[in-house]
Amino acid sequence: ELAFVKFLSAAAARTGQMLNYSEMARDVGVSVPTAERWLSVLASSGIVYLLRPFYNNITKRAIKTPKLYFLDTGLAACLTKWSDPRVLEAGSMSGAFFETFIVSEILKSYFNAGICDPPLYYYRDKEMREIDLIIERDGRLHPIEIKKTANPRREDVYNFYELDKIPGVVRGEGALICMYDKVLPLDGENNAVPVSYV
Repeated sequence: ELAFVKFLSAAAARTGQMLNYSEMARDVGVSVPTAERWLSVLASSGIVYLLRPFYNNITKRAIKTPKLYFLDTGLAACLTKWSDPRVLEAGSMSGAFFETFIVSEILKSYFNAGICDPPLYYYRDKEMREIDLIIERDGRLHPIEIKKTANPRREDVYNFYELDKIPGVVRGEGALICMYDKVLPLDGENNAVPVSYV
């Protein structure tokens, strides 16, 4: 059905963004319940993944909307009409595709290990401070920033310290996944990590 293909394209165009059913439904010309049903089909088929936001009962300022990721960046590029990888790399969606690739590769490592519900989250508050990815392990939250840059800076991981303000949260080592060619310490507890390590 043509409307479903349009919906697929609308979802691909929003990879790496917070989920907004009403916006997607409006763009495709279907009802919100239809958009919800269709997205549920895409998620259960393993075409998209909804990354849950991290919050607890105390984080009043945390956003509670999931983020949408396409698990196949090739399919997402095809649906959004990017035919040349060099044009895509220089285009407006290059950052979103870079983030999507990293998130999908980390997800696949969990899926390949038989973990169907990986302990992955993102964080964003009402002041728009965001942490792209949080990996929960052994009671600690490991924050990850994903940035298509070859010039990593300490400021890139400043938002990690927002986790310290949440009572009951223990923050572990964090990483900035980027285009730098080797591991680079950014401060005492966070490193820049090359995309090739993922």
